[in-house]
Amino acid sequence: MNVEPNDLLLFARVVDEGSFTRAAARLGLPKSTVSRRVAALEMQLGERLLLRTTRKLTVTDFGLAVLEHAHHVVEDVAAAAALAQNRQQEPSGRLRVTMPSDMASIVLAPLLAAFILRYPAIVLEVDLSARFVDLVGENFDVAIRMGELRDDASLAARRIAIFTGSLYASPAYLARRGTPSEPEALMEHDTLRILGRTGEPMPWMLVRGEQRWEGIPPGRATANSPDLLMRMALEGVGIAVINDHFALPYRKRGELIEVLSDWQMPSVSAWAVFPGRRLMPARTRVFLDALAAKFTGPECQGIEADVKKAKARARRDDVSRETASGTGQVRN
Repeated sequence: MNVEPNDLLLFARVVDEGSFTRAAARLGLPKSTVSRRVAALEMQLGERLLLRTTRKLTVTDFGLAVLEHAHHVVEDVAAAAALAQNRQQEPSGRLRVTMPSDMASIVLAPLLAAFILRYPAIVLEVDLSARFVDLVGENFDVAIRMGELRDDASLAARRIAIFTGSLYASPAYLARRGTPSEPEALMEHDTLRILGRTGEPMPWMLVRGEQRWEGIPPGRATANSPDLLMRMALEGVGIAVINDHFALPYRKRGELIEVLSDWQMPSVSAWAVFPGRRLMPARTRVFLDALAAKFTGPECQGIEADVKKAKARARRDDVSRETASGTGQVRN
């Protein structure tokens, strides 16, 4: 026998309110629905629970015995609702997050620390491995992923930021090897290349107005860590594609110089990916909100403005150098 818990709840409410009419009003249901469901419960149990007259509602002996169990169901439902409400008010539990190590160490470390301090009932686990984590199969709550996402109906995603990247090299490298003036000249330089998901170096793509250049320059090193390639560029090893957000403090100090500043590279989206279930745990929700606040807040907005200023200054400097040397013209 499968007794519907909702019918027990309706029965308990009818007894507690003393009438079908008041119970229906309290529950926001038609009286006929409440009466029909209680009658169905009686049919399923095989005995009367209530004796109905036009003026009085009497609970049978069997009904009193069932009422005790029905009240337990009511209490359990109320306890579950209280637990859910408390979890919404005070997020708790283990939060498992996977993200690129560069994103964690360069951008998100302060956010993660602040998040832990703000939500002491949450235990944070962060995976920084380069592998592609199966969120559902490995029971992860959130993944931070860059670029195009795989098509997966079991997952949902929220774009949290758009990053731009440029070509950078150290002053020492440019003094030793010269500065390329056109993308094709990159084929004669030492470059530091990012490893793609296919296991091969990702091609470089540059756009200037209607012009487009794509190629894979000869590499001195290939790695799946943008931070490592940036560190190598700082040491004068070669030219690398570096996130403008990451490179900003080094270019401000003159430790990195933008190369081919009038050519643009495609921007890359950062996504927060999570299991696409209807009921999102409070710990996941507040973490996603913290990510959104981070990238739309004044700190990141200020960095974005500084990047734009630095890139505009680099383009003006390039034009000034070309004009002074007599080898170039102002470009659109």
